[in-house]
Amino acid sequence: MNKVPLRIRLQQGIYKVINPFVKLLIKLGLTPNAVTTIGLILNLGVAFIFIFGGEEGNRGDFRYVGWAGGLILFAGLFDMLDGQVARLGNMSSRFGALYDSVLDRYSELFMFLGICYYLVAHHYFMSSLITFVALIGSMMVSYTRARAEGLGIECKGGIMQRPERVVTVGVAAIACWATAYYLGGNYKLFIHGVKFHVFEPMSVLTIPLTFLAVFTNITAIRRLMDSKKALEKKEHTEKLSIVAKQGSKVRALSWLIILASILSGYTLPLHTGKTERNIIVADGPEDTFPVPRGIKNQLFYLQKTPNTNTIVCELNFNDKGEIDPDNPVHVFWIRYKEFGQRAELSFIQRTFAYGVKSKPLGNGEYEIHFVSYKKKPFYIIKSSADNKYHAYAQIGNKLSILNRIFIKINPGGTFWSPNVEYIELKGVDPITGKEVMERNKV
Repeated sequence: MNKVPLRIRLQQGIYKVINPFVKLLIKLGLTPNAVTTIGLILNLGVAFIFIFGGEEGNRGDFRYVGWAGGLILFAGLFDMLDGQVARLGNMSSRFGALYDSVLDRYSELFMFLGICYYLVAHHYFMSSLITFVALIGSMMVSYTRARAEGLGIECKGGIMQRPERVVTVGVAAIACWATAYYLGGNYKLFIHGVKFHVFEPMSVLTIPLTFLAVFTNITAIRRLMDSKKALEKKEHTEKLSIVAKQGSKVRALSWLIILASILSGYTLPLHTGKTERNIIVADGPEDTFPVPRGIKNQLFYLQKTPNTNTIVCELNFNDKGEIDPDNPVHVFWIRYKEFGQRAELSFIQRTFAYGVKSKPLGNGEYEIHFVSYKKKPFYIIKSSADNKYHAYAQIGNKLSILNRIFIKINPGGTFWSPNVEYIELKGVDPITGKEVMERNKV
């Protein structure tokens, strides 16, 4: 049985106390939007008290801080009342939720405006800067959640949500007034050897504001990082779903021609005339090209006629023995016509033809594509069956483990337009373990 968080239990306890008052508001005909508006008006009153205290009060007079703190807590109560009025009165609406969020931001801005004005008026300049940083963090906590939810993910983590911020500021302001009342408004605590005082009644307000300045921004950054992980996971799932469903529709003629140019090392012009093509699923290729062996981290390889020289794509590990997140795939030649020597790609080949670009998807998974064609990605994923990384691609209407790409070029073409007969993808069905091959005629 899951334990209910303390914050939720406290909220439920408060609801039990305020529900009779909520029912009274409903009987009086108040709508959730009206309650929200009252909360904004009260926060305007908070700002007014702070500003009036900054103009009329003196540095040792903390009455205005105490009154403002009490009004902050009372206005914060309306943040809970409007939601309960909507729920118990069956008056929830999408605009009401938007209206509540917008006015909550205005309320918080006015509250911090008043505090900043008061601190500046009484020459607490550094404290006013800290308050402004707390304002920035408070806004970013709310904005990060709103933006993340607008993108379809939940983002409610962190310790400094709006109720906590309101209670912290309100209680701190009241405690500041109480401290000044008992110790004196001009009280200052000095420590021997320190030239400036280390405590005064205003510290009771500014210390919690410093806490807010730090932890609101930490909460906003934490929400941002959590949202990043959730969005990458969502995008990964969506892309794999698209790849699995597209089938033969994604094998457009333009991909066949461009992929042919990648593997053959040529640049092919796009033709506007009719092209006949079909897809054949068979048991194996008809060529007798050499198979690269002894490559521990090999993902798949590329071959073409008439040249047996082979492009190999392998996992790239860093000094720690982990996949290099910036460059997870290493591409190189095996030159069978030169006694099977390994050779790195040239700058031109790496930049315009056989090089790959990668994008991390989270959980140690990557999307890769050739630099010369971005619309046909492959996926580097660790298989749960053998706990090894493989390259996955669409083969025969299935998302399969890719082992080989092969292109057959017949005599009769030109340098710029080779006579490509077919392109072949060969791999293994990860579910059945059966070898699959797809041949696309051009």
